[in-house]
Amino acid sequence: AVAMFTGKANCPYYAKAELLADYLQTNLPNFRVHKITQHPDKWEQWLHDICETNGWEHRQCPIIWRELLDRGGKGQLLGGLNEFLEYAQKYYGITSMMLSEEMLAIAEENLQAHLEIVKEDEEIKSLIKPMQIWITSASVPICYHLIPLLASGEVFGMTTEISIHLLDTEQFKEMLCSIVMEAEDMAFPLLRSISEHTKTDQAFIDADIIIVLDDVLLNLEVQSLENYIREVNEICQVYAPFIEKNAKSEVKVISSGNTFANLKATMLRMYGPSIRPENIIAISTSWESAAKAMLARKLNMNTAGVKDVIVWGNITGSNYIDLSHAKLYGYDCAIRGPPNFQRPLLNMIYDSEWIHSELVSAQSTLSSRVSRCKGMLPAHAIATVLRYWYRGSPSEEIISVGILSEGQFCIPEGIIFSMPVRLQNGNWEAMTELEINETTQKVLGRLAHELVQEKLVALKEINEMHPYEAE
Repeated sequence: AVAMFTGKANCPYYAKAELLADYLQTNLPNFRVHKITQHPDKWEQWLHDICETNGWEHRQCPIIWRELLDRGGKGQLLGGLNEFLEYAQKYYGITSMMLSEEMLAIAEENLQAHLEIVKEDEEIKSLIKPMQIWITSASVPICYHLIPLLASGEVFGMTTEISIHLLDTEQFKEMLCSIVMEAEDMAFPLLRSISEHTKTDQAFIDADIIIVLDDVLLNLEVQSLENYIREVNEICQVYAPFIEKNAKSEVKVISSGNTFANLKATMLRMYGPSIRPENIIAISTSWESAAKAMLARKLNMNTAGVKDVIVWGNITGSNYIDLSHAKLYGYDCAIRGPPNFQRPLLNMIYDSEWIHSELVSAQSTLSSRVSRCKGMLPAHAIATVLRYWYRGSPSEEIISVGILSEGQFCIPEGIIFSMPVRLQNGNWEAMTELEINETTQKVLGRLAHELVQEKLVALKEINEMHPYEAE
């Protein structure tokens, strides 16, 4: 058995009990002691909680009990100082002759030592600050697949701890609790904590990253596009002020999901003007990956060898898959080279009819494939972009991301538009050095017009709901 001693750091009776306990442990081979010193301000609550847990009646300082390590169950309460003195006298014939002045002096030393230990612990914890990640609409399957990717260390590195916060409505509280318990059971070394939240006014506290997964169930036969845009407006109108109020100043906001990915990012920027515009992006990588897989099947090669496919425009709406810069690595053809040897994709597909007709018609097939994904593909897309954002994308590789247009590629300013970028050290840079042919430029103009119109509809909704805010 182990004797457990707990008391207030400045309590003279605790000082007398622990000194006697130290003497017994030093001089008796089978007597072991474990001491837990509590700050005076926390003592009453701690004592109440442990007594309630074990069904004990004890209101004094210190409290002493025996932990029966080899028998299980709760410990055996011995009592306070007087009971411990009687126990030591009865079983070992030893008592304490410490005077009151000595007890007070040691109690003061105990308090100072405890405060120093607490200070050291706080300093150590302050050096290890976990990255705070908030995920909205966290009951959706994307979140379930995303958590292991974030917690594995592959996204932020094996030295960065993370804390994950799952946010959803009260009706999904039980599901969130189940996800939390399952993630805790997996014992990820870098997952400092994971918690569920259902109160929006407490959302995004100290957030470094916010991943917005909210979707609307889009069915234009049921209600109009304007009504769905109103729903997106309401979601962003709720989130943005709390992001501004509670999150860190450099917070990164990622919009994903199956509907209105660009619009959500645009509206969060509008409702949250203090959020850095360049820190709000939308994820295009699911489309990029699905297009690469379709091309790889056509060419009978490994999907990973297809690079630099560009997704332009509205990620979850009208977009354009651009192959003019696409390259193939490891393609089995007459000319071979080292691993970094690449071939232009358009030179390898001689079926021009397939390029100009089937790939265009394949937009609907890709859209269906991406929207039907159960969560693995979009979760991987989010994790990939986060990894690139924080640790850099491959230097020669094109990545498509929905970013705020500043006039690049003659795209109108002020809309979130998917375009080719490179990412490095928490920043992105549009790859404006890429040559865009006339045909692609016309397509970009049409796609930009659609997004501008979508934004105008959203502004109209804002004006109708909140005229002053729209101004």
